Amino acid sequence: MYFTDRGIEELESRRGEEEVSFEWLAERLREFVDLNPDFEVPVERLATWLARLDDDEDED
Repeated sequence: MYFTDRGIEELESRRGEEEVSFEWLAERLREFVDLNPDFEVPVERLATWLARLDDDEDED
C-alpha cells in the first residue's frame, strides 16, 4: 500500500457519496497549489492525466 492510499481512502470514506463537477475540482486544485506551491508539478500531472483518460479510447 502506498502512503497516498490512506488519503485516498479517507477521501472516499468522507466524501464518496458526493457528486462534484470538474469545474469544482479544478478550482480546489488551484487553491491547493496556491497554498502549496511545491506540489504544482504533481497536481499538474494529475490534472493532465485526468483530462486525457479517454484519449486511448478515442483512437480505437
